[in-house]
Amino acid sequence: MTTPAPAPAPATPVPWADSARGLAFEHWLHATAADQGLRPDSLRLASADASFRRYLRIDGLDGTSRIIMDAPPDKEDCRPFVQVAALMRRAGVHAPEVLAWDEAQGFMLLTDLGAQTLMQVITASGPPAAAPLRGQPTHELYMGAIDALLRWQLASKPEVLPPYDDALLSRELALFDQWYVKVHRRLELSAEQQRTLADALTAIKAHNLGALGAARVYVHRDFMPRNLMIGAQGLGVLDFQDAVYGPISYDIASLMRDAFLSWEEEFVIDITARYWQQARQAGLPVGSDFGEFYEAVEWMGLQRHLKVLGIFARLTLRDGKPQYLADTPRFIGYVRSTAARYRALAPLLRLLEEVEGGALQAGYTF
Repeated sequence: MTTPAPAPAPATPVPWADSARGLAFEHWLHATAADQGLRPDSLRLASADASFRRYLRIDGLDGTSRIIMDAPPDKEDCRPFVQVAALMRRAGVHAPEVLAWDEAQGFMLLTDLGAQTLMQVITASGPPAAAPLRGQPTHELYMGAIDALLRWQLASKPEVLPPYDDALLSRELALFDQWYVKVHRRLELSAEQQRTLADALTAIKAHNLGALGAARVYVHRDFMPRNLMIGAQGLGVLDFQDAVYGPISYDIASLMRDAFLSWEEEFVIDITARYWQQARQAGLPVGSDFGEFYEAVEWMGLQRHLKVLGIFARLTLRDGKPQYLADTPRFIGYVRSTAARYRALAPLLRLLEEVEGGALQAGYTF
């Protein structure tokens, strides 16, 4: 008995702020649909991200779905996405395959890695447990993420991706003062506070670029549950277009100190230690002392937390995406917990309390 092909999913209207771009898309879609065997009547929104990209889902005549990336070329350069997708696939990481690409117009057809993120799977039954036990589903999902991360790092080669160097770290760290302090908190640091912040940022950069930070691998830069997909072919990886060649501690820090999900320290240490053990066995440069490696992860995470505070403020106040600012207290908590552990970071901790206290005194809250 022949099984009938599944009916296409119901289409939903796809809005276009620029009618000319919408018309160009219609022409591209129908030509691509004829070439790739797609059902234009099944087109619907899939997701959007923190950039100007958005994603649509469409069904194929074979019953499988595809993803269309809409990335206006005047705002998004898709070439890094194509390059890194190819690198990941060669490394054995489940990343999208580019099936069709109109570079001039910024339309791209991709394979579909699944409709559920790791974040959605974890939170599907309500708030996650504070620290999943070994052998439980969440723990196993994180170990799958570790496997993908190791494959990615083992494929690393110098001079393929842009370097995560002092200049890039400096630009990222500057976002904290530019957007979180000045624009979001509406505060102007005093000369003494500016020196305190500058000294702290210099120490963070030195720590992250020296010692274990000097160990270089491919860095995803946003390796977290919202960018990891759970599908029929296993765990897939998305949102990798900003990948660089940089500190080995970065991606495990972003995985375990997530922007939208918090875990107890016990779980963070457990997964980080398992990553470190497997990385050592695989020959990756994580050092022979887990304590030193975990310290490197914390300092690298601190750099990321300060950067994200600035980015989330910018997304809200410049780009009109207020949902991101709701998660800034999580990052304030991350910065506090890390800064409280290291004597060299005590001035940064005091400055943070002054910034947060000053904002409250001014009557400005989240």
